[in-house]
Formats: sequence, C-alpha cells, structure tokens
Amino acid sequence: MTQQSFKVAAVQAAPVFLDLEATIDKAIEYIADAAAAGASLVAFPEVWFPGYPWYAWLDVPAVWMQKYAQRYFENSLEYGTPQADRLSQAARDHNIMVSAGISERSGGSLYISQWLIGADGRTLTQRRKLKPTHVERVIYGEGDGSDLVVAETELGRVGGLCCWEHFQPLSKYAMYAQHEQVHIGAWPSFSLYEGGAYALGPEVNTSASRTYAVEGQVFVIAPCATVSQVMVDEMCETEMQRALLKVGGGYARIYGPDGQQLHESLAPDVEGLVYADLDLGAIAVAKVAGDPVGHYSRPDATRLVVNRTPRIPMTDSQAPRSRGTVDSFADALDEEAALAE
Repeated sequence: MTQQSFKVAAVQAAPVFLDLEATIDKAIEYIADAAAAGASLVAFPEVWFPGYPWYAWLDVPAVWMQKYAQRYFENSLEYGTPQADRLSQAARDHNIMVSAGISERSGGSLYISQWLIGADGRTLTQRRKLKPTHVERVIYGEGDGSDLVVAETELGRVGGLCCWEHFQPLSKYAMYAQHEQVHIGAWPSFSLYEGGAYALGPEVNTSASRTYAVEGQVFVIAPCATVSQVMVDEMCETEMQRALLKVGGGYARIYGPDGQQLHESLAPDVEGLVYADLDLGAIAVAKVAGDPVGHYSRPDATRLVVNRTPRIPMTDSQAPRSRGTVDSFADALDEEAALAE
C-alpha cells in the first residue's frame, strides 16, 4: 500500500572528503537523525560518497591526476562490498528509505550514481547519470537509457536525476512519462566560480529543481552538499584556486508539485537536514492545471522515443544475465535488430 502522507529529509552537509568509511559514519548519523525525526526517506547529495571532485574544476588533469585519481577511485563505493552493506544495514536498522548519491566504482571505471535503498535495506534502484557534465567527463563514465527509471515503492513512484540532468528536457520527460510522484534531484554545491559562472550558481540551479516540480507536478527533494574548510584547504593551493572554490554553497530544497518551497532554508554554510511533509494527494490538484504526459500533452504532434536497453560491452553464452550482458549471442543480435527497426 502506498502511503499518501509522509515526512522526508534532504541532507545539506559536506562529506568527509576522500574518506569513504568516515563519510559512511557521518551518513549513518544523518540517517538515524532523520528517522528519529519521523522521516520516511532521507536523500544525500550528488556523489556525496566520498565527495564531489572539485579539484577537476581547479586545474588541468596533468596536475591533479597524480594527487587525486587513485585516492578518489579507492574511496568510491562499489556495490556488494562491506561499505555498501553498511548503508543498506543503516536503512534497515532505522526503517527509512535512503537515496545515496555515490561515486560508483565498477571495474576500472567510475560513474555518478544514485542508489535508492528501501526501508528494509533492499535495493530499489541503482541508476547512473546519463551524461557527466563538462569536466566531469574526465572522471566518470556514462549511463544509458535503462537509468531513466522510476520505482514503485511504498512512498509512491520514486525517481531521480543528478545535477544538470535537470537541464536535459528529454531525460526529464522520460521521467514524467513514468508518472513519477517523488523525485530526488541530487546536487553537489553551489560555491564554484562565484561571480564568474552564473549558470553554476544557486539561483539557476535551485530554479531547475523548482521548475522540475511544477513541470512534472511532482514533489522534488533536492539535497545539496556544502564545501567545508577542510575541503578548501585540501584542494586549493593557490590564491586563484581559493578564489574559485568557496566554503559553503549548500542550498538543500524540497518543493511541492505547485513549486512551493515546503520548509525554511538553512544558511548556505550550515550543515543539517531540511524536512517537509508530503501529501501525494496534492499531485492530483496540481495536475488539474497541466499534466505533461496526459491531458496537457500532444503525442500526435511531439513524442519521445526512449531506448531502455542497457549497453552491451560483452556477450557470453554461458553466463547468467546481468547488467551489461545478455543471455546469448543470439539474444544480442535480436536486440540489435530490434533497435535497428
């Protein structure tokens, strides 16, 4: 049974940068606090585990790769590990759904991912950002159409996107078309290039979260990290770098399906949780004005085609089906033929 009304929480805090174990410790404290406050869901910012790699925006790869590439890879989270189990166990122990923004380690690659864990500790969805933004492409790989996913949960139909995926109209529409009700919009921090890149700042990006809520008539939970002084000291060695990355930048927000902010904001340099009470019944009221995939749509004039087939880097006729493989070589050919049609 879907709960019609429940409380949710969004995290506004800095991770323990480049320390996965300590960041998980800190996350478990927030999970416990959110559950104690009566929240049924708590959402963490983009790649909060183990932190957003701001160093890639501060210098050229030839400079930062030697210092950070191995450390970042080793502190990224891999599914099925004891570190991942700790997050699942925390969700189960505190009976709360958790949306974790992670740097996902898979093989030799990293991905910007969102892991939705049910209150019983079981995985609901594991999605990857389809297209890393700008310099992120030096660090992270891409997702595929199977990552445009909305899960049927006890809290309604829950989906998520990361950061500037909220400026990808077709990706957004793919989510709306699955009748999403609760959306996790994960963001890093808005304290980079202050005064030099307006599009990266809080006004534009919080507006993207608000617009998503109004456009899709969904509740949007938008966790947002902060940059700590420790992070600035770690990554900024020159006056120029210290001018490019500032402490703070936290703008966690929760919006209703009419675009209204549902809580008081924390100051941008303050760590904590913001809470809101959600009533899924409000979605029906909002959709009276305009349902983008229903009565306010014109699929005869414009419609979206989504390829939900996972990418297939290898086929193995003996291995069981899993992400990135198919049951047989014949199945691979059949899938490719279907896509060609």
